[in-house]
Amino acid sequence: MNWISIGAINMAVAVACGAFAAHGLKPRLSTEQMAWWQTGTQYFFYHALGLLIVGMLLRINLTSPTIAWVMQLGIVFFTGSLYLMALGMPRWLGAITPIGGTLFIIAWIWLAISVAKHTSSV
Repeated sequence: MNWISIGAINMAVAVACGAFAAHGLKPRLSTEQMAWWQTGTQYFFYHALGLLIVGMLLRINLTSPTIAWVMQLGIVFFTGSLYLMALGMPRWLGAITPIGGTLFIIAWIWLAISVAKHTSSV
């Protein structure tokens, strides 16, 4: 997998989602729904950048590709559930959002440990 390309595609989609909300959804969504969408987009950006970083670290063998998968799944669960709720899907989807957040935390901690182990052995 080319995680740098996947991260860049995620960045493009995050920009599109932000623009879509600002220009197409704002008049249609409640304040609460817009807040969900904005939070989803904000975390989408952060973790798309994270995937770019992980992709670069993978190129120099400093980390595991599993970290990228965990981060990408976090994007799907966290951002996806917020977007779906914002678009009117049932609020029980909010129970999925913390799964994505937990995956983000796991990915970042795993990345920290992975890089620390590699750099301490050099």
